[in-house]
Amino acid sequence: MKFVKFCVTFICTFVTTLSFFSLSFAEDSIYVWSNSSVTTSSAVDITNTDINSSNTLNLESGSAILIEQSTGKILYSHNIHEKLRPASVTKVMSILLIMEAIDSGKLSLTDTVSCSETASSMGGSQIWLDPRETLTVDEMLKAICVASANDCVVAMAEHIAGSEDAFVQMMNDKAKELGMSDTTFKNCHGLDEDGHVTSSYDIALMSRELLSKHPTITNYTTIWMDTLRDGKSQLSNTNKLIRTYKGATGLKTGSTSLALYNLSASATRDGLSLIAVIMKAPSTKIRFEEAKKLLDYGFNNFAFKDFGKEGDIVKTIEVTKGVSTSVDIVFKQNAGTLLEKGKDKNIEQVINLPDSISAPVTTGQKIGEASYVLDGETLATVDLVATSDVEKINLFTMSKSIIYNWINLLR
Repeated sequence: MKFVKFCVTFICTFVTTLSFFSLSFAEDSIYVWSNSSVTTSSAVDITNTDINSSNTLNLESGSAILIEQSTGKILYSHNIHEKLRPASVTKVMSILLIMEAIDSGKLSLTDTVSCSETASSMGGSQIWLDPRETLTVDEMLKAICVASANDCVVAMAEHIAGSEDAFVQMMNDKAKELGMSDTTFKNCHGLDEDGHVTSSYDIALMSRELLSKHPTITNYTTIWMDTLRDGKSQLSNTNKLIRTYKGATGLKTGSTSLALYNLSASATRDGLSLIAVIMKAPSTKIRFEEAKKLLDYGFNNFAFKDFGKEGDIVKTIEVTKGVSTSVDIVFKQNAGTLLEKGKDKNIEQVINLPDSISAPVTTGQKIGEASYVLDGETLATVDLVATSDVEKINLFTMSKSIIYNWINLLR
């Protein structure tokens, strides 16, 4: 019976091959790609066009900004490029570089880190590291994110770069890469130092980079209370919003006598992720109140419209002259956009895909686009790509197909 099936399969495949080569010599059809322009919603750089820049919320802080995390859209701004002392909000950049080292495999959470005399003598917020002890990277991160430990961040800087100076150079290089033109770092911890400045805009940039590229950092920034050293050292989060604000995900506080009170506060509700930055607030109470005011403003007035997730199948299209007759087409990345509430009812989805495509096809190959339009304005565009390779039929691929079919029938 298996032999009969094999013969039938072989004959059908042979006839298909002859038909293919006849068609190939008669007409070699070519798929012509559209040259129409593409509008893409940026997910890298914060949009400079802000919605509210007149301080209608009557903030007392010296500088403030509210952005939407995935698009980078500025929703509220107040003196966002004024260069101010960041205090311990500096540690957002230090944490970013630590997370880059972890996620790239250069550093492991279980690696042990020693403490130098320099690190142990930092002062300010600390967990009183002893030069004779070691902690894991995991424990160091916990102390930095929860208790804003200056000794731990210096120990990590020395561990990663060899010295704090070398690490600070890495911080400034990263700041330049992110477009943080208002920023100059002089240290990795944020204690006051002449020339150590940044802006609320730049803090939003590095906060967004940290949360977007290294989302596991919220495993640390959402801790309210914890312990180290087998329960001997108590940790309590300096960011009180973690306990009091619904959806809070972080991120970092900072205060000195010169900087006054700073905060980068992040929160997510119903798929909308916001980052509010407060600088030079006159008191710690006002710092948290005005961060909540910004976040409330964002959640009350805006929503994130999700159009589709990376890998979602949009359509299965025909493949001509291929060893397979079809291929699934999916979203290359998540598709969505920020909208003012109530304006998401009349969004039109425009799918630009051919009914068929000629082989060969490669995994990840762009086949078309999906666009989302509201009142004639394109809100977002996402590439549609193939999920698998489809080789073109020729003598080699046909022979390979016959062999595979033969093997499968004889199993």
